[in-house]
Amino acid sequence: MSFPRAHWLSIIAAAGLILAAAPAFAQKSDRGDEPGLMPDESVQLEPEFQKQMVLYRTTEAPGTIIISTADRHLYVVQGNGRALRYGIGVGRDGFTWQGLLKISRKAEWPDWTPPPEMIARQPYLPRFMAGGPGNPMGARALYLGATVYRIHGTNQPDTIGTAISSGCFRLVNADVSDLYDRIPVGTKVIVRQKPEL
Repeated sequence: MSFPRAHWLSIIAAAGLILAAAPAFAQKSDRGDEPGLMPDESVQLEPEFQKQMVLYRTTEAPGTIIISTADRHLYVVQGNGRALRYGIGVGRDGFTWQGLLKISRKAEWPDWTPPPEMIARQPYLPRFMAGGPGNPMGARALYLGATVYRIHGTNQPDTIGTAISSGCFRLVNADVSDLYDRIPVGTKVIVRQKPEL
């Protein structure tokens, strides 16, 4: 049985499109940090990840930050069963964690010094990068205790709602600037991997 030449050409063309699209898709799913990339501020977050007041039942005091890595949300408890919710990017597989910490310091347009473990995984990263719009730390950073983890902005706003980081929590720059203005040093931060029942 033989196929017409046009049929073979269409099969070859389709295979070529699939092969060409596969690397682009794989790169999109985990492209890593991109130092020097200027953030696209026109990126529109999905409604679920836009900053908004929500109903939120907790016994934690107003002002407490609760991070739900499973839901990819950061909550600032407001009291009266409400919280301000922000969409976040979280740690990729193998880089999620949970714990109870406090905000130990804050910085505007923070410098970035990737830890040695991150450089081992992504050797193309700079050893130091001054703060600014192309810095992966974004516009603001809130440091979590004495760990290497932070709540920070991003130069990749399209990664909000994904699991892409090395354990830090990223927000779009407008949201992290808003959070920075609301949260003092010493604020309690609870990081949860699973939703509370």
